Amino acid sequence: MVAAHTSSHSSESAEWMICLDKRPAERSGADVDIILARLKNVKAFERFHPSLLQQICLCGFYECLEKGITIFRQGDIGTCWYAVLSGSLDVKVSETSSYQDAVTICTLGTGTAFGESILDNTPRHATIITREFSELLRIEQREFRSLWEKYHHCMAGLLAPPYGVMESGCNADRLPDKENISNNSFVVSKPLNKQLNASVKTLLTERRCCVGTELVDWQLQQSSCVHSRVQAVGMWQVLLEEGVLNHVDQELSFQDKYLFYRFLEDEQEDASFPTEDQRRESQEELQDTLLLLSQIGPDAHLRMILRKPPSERTADDLEIIYEELLHIKALSHLSTTVKRELAGVLIFESHAKAGTVLFNQGEEGTSWYIILKGSVNVVIYGKGVVCTLHEGDDFGKLALVNDAPRAASIVLREDNCHFLRVDKEDFNRILRDVEANTVRLKEHGQDVLVLEKSLSSSRTSVQGSSSSHYKYNVMSGTPEKILEHLLEMMRLDSQFTESDSALDDFVLMHCVFIPNTQLCPVLMSHYHAQASQGSEQEKLDYTLNNKRRVIRLVMHWAAVNGDHLQEEDVSGLFLEEFFMAVSNDAKAFPALRDQLTELERIVKRNAEDARSSQKKHKVLLRHFSVGEEKLQKRQPIRSNDEILFKVYCCDHTYTTIRVPVAASVREVIGAVADKLGSAEDLLLVGLSSAGEKTIFKPSDMSVFSTLSINGRLFVCRRDQLDSLTTLPEQEGPSTGSLASFELMSSKDVAYHMTSYDWELFHCVHELELIYHTFGRQYVKKTTVNLDLFLRRFNEIQFWVITEMCLCPQLSKRVQLLKKFIKIAAHCKEYRNLNAFFAIIMGLSNPAVCRLSQTWEKLPSKFKKFYVEFENLMDPSRNHRAYRLTVAKLEPPIIPFMPLLIKDMTFTHEGNKTFIDSLVNFEKMRMIANTVKIVRYCRSQRFSPESPLPSKNHPDVWTYIRQLNVIDNQRMLTQLSHGLEPRRS
Repeated sequence: MVAAHTSSHSSESAEWMICLDKRPAERSGADVDIILARLKNVKAFERFHPSLLQQICLCGFYECLEKGITIFRQGDIGTCWYAVLSGSLDVKVSETSSYQDAVTICTLGTGTAFGESILDNTPRHATIITREFSELLRIEQREFRSLWEKYHHCMAGLLAPPYGVMESGCNADRLPDKENISNNSFVVSKPLNKQLNASVKTLLTERRCCVGTELVDWQLQQSSCVHSRVQAVGMWQVLLEEGVLNHVDQELSFQDKYLFYRFLEDEQEDASFPTEDQRRESQEELQDTLLLLSQIGPDAHLRMILRKPPSERTADDLEIIYEELLHIKALSHLSTTVKRELAGVLIFESHAKAGTVLFNQGEEGTSWYIILKGSVNVVIYGKGVVCTLHEGDDFGKLALVNDAPRAASIVLREDNCHFLRVDKEDFNRILRDVEANTVRLKEHGQDVLVLEKSLSSSRTSVQGSSSSHYKYNVMSGTPEKILEHLLEMMRLDSQFTESDSALDDFVLMHCVFIPNTQLCPVLMSHYHAQASQGSEQEKLDYTLNNKRRVIRLVMHWAAVNGDHLQEEDVSGLFLEEFFMAVSNDAKAFPALRDQLTELERIVKRNAEDARSSQKKHKVLLRHFSVGEEKLQKRQPIRSNDEILFKVYCCDHTYTTIRVPVAASVREVIGAVADKLGSAEDLLLVGLSSAGEKTIFKPSDMSVFSTLSINGRLFVCRRDQLDSLTTLPEQEGPSTGSLASFELMSSKDVAYHMTSYDWELFHCVHELELIYHTFGRQYVKKTTVNLDLFLRRFNEIQFWVITEMCLCPQLSKRVQLLKKFIKIAAHCKEYRNLNAFFAIIMGLSNPAVCRLSQTWEKLPSKFKKFYVEFENLMDPSRNHRAYRLTVAKLEPPIIPFMPLLIKDMTFTHEGNKTFIDSLVNFEKMRMIANTVKIVRYCRSQRFSPESPLPSKNHPDVWTYIRQLNVIDNQRMLTQLSHGLEPRRS
């Protein structure tokens, strides 16, 4: 049983425990700093790299245990790794694996760690019991494996057990193979070789050799986790690299062609055809094997491509390399053109042994390196190791740029390091090409527009001039000059398609660098621009075409902004003035009349919506997570919509205020003060169900939508902050909804969940993604619809955990677990990937995944489904498994929104918004491309046939919209332990 023991800790200690109790996704930068300060003083972590410690702060959990608690038993399959922060634990080992004859072989004290068997899923080698009250840091298996993959060089010392029995005891053969793990390579065992061999032969008769094309065909038929021939090639490449499979002519790359391959075992003289038992056994284990290969196949495929001479790389090969380069932080600042150039010249280089010197200080610089896997030490004569570089870092570029000797030596810090290398000749050529293809427009001696010339994907004429084969991409510039250039380049004979994609990017992103208050006058100025030279006819042609371009741009601007235009008076006034100007000009230029009709429709609709919005505020919300409004069909919430909201005081009395959704904290406090009669030193505080307090800044906007699911707003003086306590209603339900929920069909639940999620998703405006990325305080805009959609993800996740932890009967819990897996499967069928991820992450939560008795009774069929779903969620290689899957789907799709947010944040933080006071338009283009993924996902309406509802169940529609959850992780963990106490 978990003990609180909070009274024995200082407030500082309690603070870091509270931070660790938060869900990883909810930990703020301040939380991480507090945890980091505590962990830096723990002996176990003293050698850890700061970035590793930071990652541990993001994924670790705090546990405090009374004396005599069994952490795990000898023979258990582990799920967590632990570090001892305080106290001590006994290590007990039994020769017979029976607890009764176990003997204590050593004691683990502060600064030690245990649980490394989760790396290879071997049974626990010993039983661990607390000797006294102890504090532990716990890391779940998936997160620990991810950390190990990236940082095993500095974690390896902790994995050597601090006791000697493992070297000589009966379980010695179960120890992880440290060399193989350290190499971070996948070693295919002999049983796996036999298993695949037997499985393939079952299909391909008794031939000793198999053709590459047949192997790929067979693999595509065997598993749903194999999505394409390219993916299958990567999986066979793993086996080729490990020597399990051999090309008859010893080729190093697997090919989907009529080329012969055979298994290593078949090359031996005593090789035999598999027996019936072997066939049956291989078929039972085949899916797990293919699942594992599908996870590591993409990396092998990338290595295979990178080993090809650059001249032999196909267009598909270059695209795969380019996609990989998009997610390397050292290259994040480079333009798309440069990354595509690099894809054609990068060379794969690997070194097996730590201590290998890549180059020495003082040598001539011949190459630039990017670390693909592993780490290196930077060594300077007389100073020793000055720093360590890790995956995603680069080195060696300075010597090439300055044509100078190497400033330091580079030494491999660990075994099996992989690099991407760019040789000097290619590096200089790319730099020369970039500079040669860069066009700079200057005014008063200063750059105002920077363009990059690149090959055009479409050539208008084979016999045309060479200039027709090129296009000029905007790299940076002043907002006015970028707009001027894009208008000049606009093609009036085409729809707003790829030819004008840069204009679309400008319209999407302009709020970051030129708000509507500045853009509208610039657009009006462009519309009235006149030609200064040429014949009268040429001047008339210029004026007409210029007006047509601006009209077209304004209509697209109005379409992209949509309802957001009504939130600013300047935008509405501009549209009306612009329409009047075009109406007047249409008398002199009849060619404008076609556009005038469409423009009039836009202006009228905007004016009607604005009048309607002024008459009645469309949304009056009591609360964003509970209330009658949840039973209405969701409509987009606007900044000027008003909200009725309860704000609580220290004594749990409350006052109801009515303010705009986009109100600042200063305005909210003012509204509360009017009712309380005093605004002296008042703070607005968000209080979560776990008691965590968030003090909002006066300039913060729309804080209602940022609260956690069961969070509430409190107002108090600073000296009352410590006395704030949660409301009883914040605890959530005390009983589950199984009685009604088990009557609902899984497909019906998934359908209504997807229908509601689609409503929420459809309300999210494209611009909200941009406001969220750059900070709504920066652009002075609200992101309320996006906030609610992101919170829905957490709501579904906690719903799964809550229902599992409030189900007291084991048999019912097993049925519930099956039901959630089925609902996840149906959500995947409906292409609701956001809910699919939320359900699977709910089942992966520590409070659920520790329910070993429940999982043990889950039928193997459902276990396989769950493993397959977890594979789709695998975050390795930047969620490649998910990206491969979603790339094949047709809209409508509800995407995994947190990943899109992460992509945009990565681009934003890795690239400057302004370069030398010019707008970095390349950055704007990259972020706009992510926003367009959302546009694509919503390009078709969600309208699948509703499944026939079960006869005797309550209204599923109502149930799905009113999920009642516990969002306090500590409470959920305690409930989980109450259901299935730790085995002792």
